[in-house]
Amino acid sequence: MTDAASAEPEALTDEAILQRFLRTKNQPTGSQTLGFKMVAVSQAEKSVEVEFDARPELLLNPMKQIQGGYLCAMLDECMSVACMVASGMTHVAPTAEMKTTFLRPGMPGKLKGVGRVIRWGSRVAFTEGELFDAEGRLLAKATGTAIPTPFANYKGK
Repeated sequence: MTDAASAEPEALTDEAILQRFLRTKNQPTGSQTLGFKMVAVSQAEKSVEVEFDARPELLLNPMKQIQGGYLCAMLDECMSVACMVASGMTHVAPTAEMKTTFLRPGMPGKLKGVGRVIRWGSRVAFTEGELFDAEGRLLAKATGTAIPTPFANYKGK
């Protein structure tokens, strides 16, 4: 018989994880700037669907398109959050490297992001992300490598 203190924590459901993201009072400022909102979670598929509100007053370049660095940040957010979901909300996964391909300009407004973990290992996670405009057209794709780190060990360094 084991005591309650040594018992494994109960696994979170996809809905519980989604609600955790939707109810958070401590959303990172970077996520706030990007207009991040979690839409769907699938632990089985190690994937997330998110929405970004690309506000023109913050994110545009001189051509009135979303500056590419912000699109990269959105893709990074999708892939990083997919890592958290893949871990059952026990790990963060700082990005070690990322490659982005831009397929068309992003315009202000709502964007859909999809992040997936392709392979989750004890030391490395391989990820991919996609961004779509309001009409469902693919804007940009990324692949990344991340370093799974238990929340308890993460020091932000």
